[in-house]
Amino acid sequence: MNKTPKAIVIGATSGIGMEVAKCLANKGWQVGIAGRRTERLAALQQQVADITCYKQIDITDNQAATQLYDLIEQTGGMDLYFHSSGIGWQNTQLDLDKELNTTLTNGVGFVRMIDAAFQWFATHQHAGRIACISSIAGTKGLGAAPAYSSTKRFQSHYMECLSQLAHMHHLPISFTDIRPGFVATDLIAGSHFPLQLDAKKVAHNIVKAIEQGKGIKIIDWRYWLLTKLWQLIPRSIWTRLPIQ
Repeated sequence: MNKTPKAIVIGATSGIGMEVAKCLANKGWQVGIAGRRTERLAALQQQVADITCYKQIDITDNQAATQLYDLIEQTGGMDLYFHSSGIGWQNTQLDLDKELNTTLTNGVGFVRMIDAAFQWFATHQHAGRIACISSIAGTKGLGAAPAYSSTKRFQSHYMECLSQLAHMHHLPISFTDIRPGFVATDLIAGSHFPLQLDAKKVAHNIVKAIEQGKGIKIIDWRYWLLTKLWQLIPRSIWTRLPIQ
C-alpha cells in the first residue's frame, strides 16, 4: 500500500503558492501550508480537505526554520518542500528600501528556508524534492527591477549548488527550479505586463513538472523561446536595451 505523499507549501496565501497547494491536495497529496496572513491560510484549509494544517511563517524572521520544522511535524512528514514566497518591484528609481526588502526576502529568507528543508531531508535520510519559484527574470539582468532580477538568478544558482552538494553527500534530495513568465497574481496586480499567464494553469504545469522530476521548468513555451533569445544577446548589446 502506497503512503500518501506529503508536501509543505510556503507562500500559500495567494497566487502561485495558493494554487499549487490546491492542485497538490486535489491530486491526493497531504499538504501543510504557511505564509504571513493567517486568515487566508485558515480559509484555504477550510476550502480544501487535504490541506491538513497551516502555520504563520515569515521567512525573514530568525525563527522561521524552527517554525517550518513544527509544520512538518504537524503534517506528518515531508516529501516535497515547495517555496513560493517572494516579493519584487519594478524599481527604475532605485528606491533603497525596495531593493533591500527584496534582497532580504528573496535572498536571506530564501536561503534560510531552503537550507532548513535540505537539512531536514538530510537528517532524516528521507528522499525528497525541493521546488522553488524563481523566474525568467533571472535569465538576464533587468535594469527595471535590479534586486528582483538579481535575487531570482541567485535562487536558480543556489539550487544548482545544493543539487551538487546533495550528490557529494550521497543524499536523495532532488530540485526543481520553476521559472514562470508573468503570472496574473497580486505581485503584478495593476500592471500592464504582456503575455500574463493564468495562475491555475501555471500551478497545474508546476505540479506536473514536479511529478515528472524535472530539474528546470520554464512556463510557458512562449517564455521558453523568449529566454533562449535573450541568452543569444551579447552583454554589450543587452545592457543598452531599454527593456521595461
